[in-house]
Amino acid sequence: MTKINHVSKSKRLGDVYVFDRVEDAIRAAKKQPAVLFRGKSLSLLKSMADASVDLIVTSPPYCIGKSYETTRAFADFVRIHQEVLPECVRVLKPGGSLCWQVGYHVGKAGIEPLDFAIHEIVSSFSDMHLRNRIVWSFGHGTHSTKRFSGRHETIMWYTKGKEYAFDIDNIRIPQKYPGKRHYKGPKKGHFSGHPLGKNPGDLWDIPNVKAHHVEKTKHPCQFPVALAQRLIRALTTPGQVVLDPFIGSGSTAVAARLEKRRVIGADRVGAYLKIATSRILDAELGTANVRPLEQGVYVPKASDPVAIPPHFRLTT
Repeated sequence: MTKINHVSKSKRLGDVYVFDRVEDAIRAAKKQPAVLFRGKSLSLLKSMADASVDLIVTSPPYCIGKSYETTRAFADFVRIHQEVLPECVRVLKPGGSLCWQVGYHVGKAGIEPLDFAIHEIVSSFSDMHLRNRIVWSFGHGTHSTKRFSGRHETIMWYTKGKEYAFDIDNIRIPQKYPGKRHYKGPKKGHFSGHPLGKNPGDLWDIPNVKAHHVEKTKHPCQFPVALAQRLIRALTTPGQVVLDPFIGSGSTAVAARLEKRRVIGADRVGAYLKIATSRILDAELGTANVRPLEQGVYVPKASDPVAIPPHFRLTT
């Protein structure tokens, strides 16, 4: 077991506990706000009690040849999830939510939408209900020359049971037309929009974590904290437990601690757990490098150097 603290003068600001033994991780998670297990996600899941977590948020390996992967086969992605997802359903509390963020398996023969494979497995459980297939849109990424460049991935949001938590007021975004009024009926002339803002919908435009993103670490494939933060705000309350079985660089854990939720997660790679640990402690200290969920997508001004370079300008 490795315990890493941040202490400022006489005041303890936060702890993250990293364990090599799954039994120790499970025991610590009952008391500690942030616990990480160095090992396989399936080992952690099988050791967890039934109905012990309120929310699961993760982005699993896609089996596309990243440095942390051992296979490039789509069949292996399916096999891994046939083992992992039933355990996730088991440890999820009734009324809890499962949010699985995936993209595409890209091969020479074509692409496979990974959310199709996820849904085939999860939908086999009668108490699991798909609430949204959220499209995560981002403007930048790898440029393709033989197909349209991929600029979105999906989040499959399931609930365990028909009754579930959803706090819309905690995730509202500004109204596009705040001065719009009802034009007929008993409310004619009254403002039609909710004063706290509108539902963000199922299309989320959030920049992905590339090169100069404030959250970028040495992990080759991390998702933005804002993605997990919106889910955590909407689907849990402070003090509840969030699980990320493929925690990687720790984005889910950072979001959970910023929102005062407890978190437990696993990863096989010690170097990534060190990154996650550092980021979680920064979140506890209030010094985390995070792009705010409320921050809009950057639109360059005409005067910005990146806006229109001279050789792009049309001449007459």
